Amino acid sequence: MAGADEAQRALAVVAHPDDAEFWAAGTIAGWTDGGVEVSYLVLTDGEGGGFDEQVDRSLIPRIRRQEQERAAAVLRVKDVHFLGLGEGNLLEHRHDVHVEIVRAIRRVRPHRVITWSPEWNWARFRSCHPDHLATGTLALHAIYPDAGNRFALPELREREALEPWTVPEIWLMNSPHANHCVDITATFDRKVAAVGAHVSQTAHYADLKRHLRDRAETVAATAGWTGGRLGEAFQVVTNG
Repeated sequence: MAGADEAQRALAVVAHPDDAEFWAAGTIAGWTDGGVEVSYLVLTDGEGGGFDEQVDRSLIPRIRRQEQERAAAVLRVKDVHFLGLGEGNLLEHRHDVHVEIVRAIRRVRPHRVITWSPEWNWARFRSCHPDHLATGTLALHAIYPDAGNRFALPELREREALEPWTVPEIWLMNSPHANHCVDITATFDRKVAAVGAHVSQTAHYADLKRHLRDRAETVAATAGWTGGRLGEAFQVVTNG
């Protein structure tokens, strides 16, 4: 696993605004605090999300993009790109999304990609949104082989000067095979602030901080940690 000094750039490929914050904000905050440049590629605008029936639904994509930008700023993520695809049909645009993810990887040249696991996690069934599973599948297919293959998608090299890039590590969220836990005790308050920036998705929580702490405590307990430590869990896969 790459050390902090080796991982200079990271890319989060997620399905919806708020995915990165709910599942990895503490980790991302620790990375940026350590000097890692983090970029986001958000595939949809999450137009199906939200809980306020009084909000004009046509405004949701713009609201959620603005919330994502504010949340990213809390975590010191300065590079946020949106594809603006509709929810529920990512695989219908498989080739176009594939090209966009390969393009993002070659542009950012990340040492780590953080994305959704493409596998069902039966312990967290409601976290296995079809867009999450599709995003994991699409991201992994982009990472290998095309992102690092100079003969794949030659137009990216010829027209955009985007040379191949092999991603050394993939960090999978919501994996049923988590093998790495990150201590987010020191960055937990930043996580709460970043998640809270997604007001359209969180205003209904009576106590958002308690909700997030309960999840982080469960992760830490599973890792065998004591003393009030908090964690986020991933399956880390090396691409070598």
